[in-house]
Amino acid sequence: MNMFINFLIAAVFAGTPLLFGTVGEIISEKSGHLNLGVEGMMAMGACAGFMAGYFSNNFLVALIAAFAAGMLGALIYAILTVTFMADQNVTGLTLTIFGTGLSNFVGEYMLVNTSTSSLKLPEGITAQISNVSIPVLSDIPVLGKLLFQYNPFVYLALAVAIACSIYLNHTKAGLNLRAIGENPAAADAAGIKVAKLKYLNVLLGGGICGIGGAYASMIICGGVWMSNSVNGMGWISVALVIFASWSPTKAIFGSYIFGAFNILKYYFPKTWITIPSAFYDMLPFFITALVLVITSIRKSKENRQPASCGVNYFREER
Repeated sequence: MNMFINFLIAAVFAGTPLLFGTVGEIISEKSGHLNLGVEGMMAMGACAGFMAGYFSNNFLVALIAAFAAGMLGALIYAILTVTFMADQNVTGLTLTIFGTGLSNFVGEYMLVNTSTSSLKLPEGITAQISNVSIPVLSDIPVLGKLLFQYNPFVYLALAVAIACSIYLNHTKAGLNLRAIGENPAAADAAGIKVAKLKYLNVLLGGGICGIGGAYASMIICGGVWMSNSVNGMGWISVALVIFASWSPTKAIFGSYIFGAFNILKYYFPKTWITIPSAFYDMLPFFITALVLVITSIRKSKENRQPASCGVNYFREER
């Protein structure tokens, strides 16, 4: 029983960066922009968040830096696709290469110039991002350990997902955003500022992705800087958008399920058949491909991609 509870807790920890990336991409796609640069934005957030935390010894500063770095990556994407109407797929792939390369370059540069064998977060910020214990609630048998003993990133991810769900489904701004994603020409004719909303939401989505990257570099890597800390989680997040049917609340469960696949090799019982470790490393990406195949076969009108997603809007063609 304890091993199963520990497995569920580990799945939540492993799924949290995926949740940030998935929710960020959902916001972007709801505006009609398929941003394949999630990996790059997460990598930029990973670098900015870690370095800001390293020098400031403050979690809030690291969080803001990661969000800003993700927004910067999204701003590059938005300028190219919204203003200059560049191909969204090509721009997103380029952003992934750029963001990952920039992150690794800055990390290596800091290692060389600080004359240390490794960059490790100071104890002050390490304490700030460690698991919190909520009085009374954390002491509840089983549920206390399962629900109330996580680090601040986990609770922030849940709050962001719920807030984005309310934003998309229960606010006028969210309704306008969904209208833009479905039919930007009709939304424009109704007086909605299409370009402005596209910019705002693409940047918001990028900032959320950046926080997911900071989680990867600061939590998953144990507070020690490592190149390529995001390690493909951005691509899984893109697929999880489809798995979650473009719903931030469904993304919570989807992210934790894929998080469970990521850590399965540490909890799978030993059998007489030796399963190579590489099989478990491949499993999340195999499941990702499987999800894409199944969803492409079973098309649903209720749970489908926004109609204008991936198509640039040129106002003069209305």
